[in-house]
Amino acid sequence: MIGSGIFISPKAVLLNSGAVGPCLLVWTACGLLSTLGALCYAELGTMIPRSGGEYPYLMEGFCPLVAYLYSWTTAIVLKPSSFAIISLSFANYASAPFYPGCTAPLVVTKCLAAACILLITLVNCASVRLASIVQNFFTAAKLIVIVVIVAAGITMLARGHTQNFSNSFEGGSTSFGNIGLAFYNGLWAYDGWNQLNFITEELKNPYRNLPLAILIGIPLVSVCYVMVNVSYFTMMTPTEVLQSQAVAV
Repeated sequence: MIGSGIFISPKAVLLNSGAVGPCLLVWTACGLLSTLGALCYAELGTMIPRSGGEYPYLMEGFCPLVAYLYSWTTAIVLKPSSFAIISLSFANYASAPFYPGCTAPLVVTKCLAAACILLITLVNCASVRLASIVQNFFTAAKLIVIVVIVAAGITMLARGHTQNFSNSFEGGSTSFGNIGLAFYNGLWAYDGWNQLNFITEELKNPYRNLPLAILIGIPLVSVCYVMVNVSYFTMMTPTEVLQSQAVAV
């Protein structure tokens, strides 16, 4: 569930929420919404214990045509577009150290993103085991980065770097449109809360383990995301966050 969203969404969430306080509230609320959504999926997963995520639920609730159209849309539009965004995020972070103080040329970012897509495709075509190893490696890398960021933020808070949290709601947006956009970007970072339902049939005792995994996993991710954002604001001003193309760097 922990993906590139936590490294790219903070800028958009802050931009649309308008201030540090509302920004942190949006991240917390997004975590709560994701938990509630995942619990609804846990109910579906225990009522219809079949793998495939939304496909069997739409099949049972509506008709095969609706399930087929959803699966087709997911395969052709949703997953490829998400993959493209993740690849562009990787390209932004990979190129940032080579262009300090400025934005990397668009052609460099796009070429790196295209190379990332090609490499991941080749890895998945070559071997399922290799793809699993690569996925586990990068998941561990993301967790290490998050631990480092949170540890640095806690250290800065202990040293008294709390100036960005004073009057943290001043200048917050009151526009429903902006707040909606802030939630949209925050929820994108939480994307993945429904992924466990894709392997319901492979779980041991899903009636117990599916809700338990959700109740432990998603709140833990929510705490991590909020703490990462707190860490960003202990080391950077809101203006610096908005101007940065790679916040975590």
